[in-house]
Amino acid sequence: MRYDGPIYRPPSEADSLLVQATVGCPHNKCSFCMVYKKGPRFKVRPLGEIKADLAEAAGLYGARARSLFLPAGNSLAMPTGQLTEVCREALSLMPHLERITVYASMAAIEAHGPQGLARLRRAGLRRLHVGLESGHGPTLARVKKGTDPEQQARAGAMALEAGLELCLYVLLGLAGPEQSLDHARATAQVINRINRAGQLTVRLRTLVPKVNTLLLHQMRRGRFTLCTPHEIIAETRELLSGLSGPLELHSDHYTNYLNLRGRLPRDRRILLEGLERAGRLPREAFRPDFVGEQ
Repeated sequence: MRYDGPIYRPPSEADSLLVQATVGCPHNKCSFCMVYKKGPRFKVRPLGEIKADLAEAAGLYGARARSLFLPAGNSLAMPTGQLTEVCREALSLMPHLERITVYASMAAIEAHGPQGLARLRRAGLRRLHVGLESGHGPTLARVKKGTDPEQQARAGAMALEAGLELCLYVLLGLAGPEQSLDHARATAQVINRINRAGQLTVRLRTLVPKVNTLLLHQMRRGRFTLCTPHEIIAETRELLSGLSGPLELHSDHYTNYLNLRGRLPRDRRILLEGLERAGRLPREAFRPDFVGEQ
């Protein structure tokens, strides 16, 4: 099987078979992301190559593969017809697959539209991993995310209504200390607007400045300040207080100060109590600040 450029997958896809469908990221402007800043440029891999890699993967792992993840940064940006054909081919070669998943952007979701998303769902696509990051308009604009809260709400609800599972990633600390709580409240509002139907999971990440990014440059020029661990805890409490649910919540990443897991609204009180206890710990109880290199 062939791979081109950095290959990333969500931690929850650790057991998934990886067959690359696209290269790079079609947006590639986010100020906090380093993954594709030095290339390669975005492209959709030739359909024949994808099918050949699927056939090779099926020969090696098809008997035990239960999940297939199609890198790279936004494989939902593929045309509907091509991605549909890839999903159908995968299921025909590996009939024991239980789900096919991709990274996706809100713009790509909206580009497919309700009919295209339903077509992909019928072809075997099950789960979309979306970097929501924030629902706070000024923060989305500042970090050059390429979307806004209205598109997030429309596209996210559209995906759920098409029967797709949605995994949303929220980036704690992205607004900095001054707008931290506004970022949390606005993000909760967008998630609540999305969560009208379907299966929704929210995964928390904490902002870590990365090498070769505009955000790190802004920090070094004094134009952006990281939140402290206690400010991140307060932001998390504000977010959890505002989420109506029902949804699954996970804080399961090396960037985070705390591991959290539960279902809202059922576990809200327990989670908030844990955050309250953590807020009383000294700074030394949490990981140090660092610059990420991956």
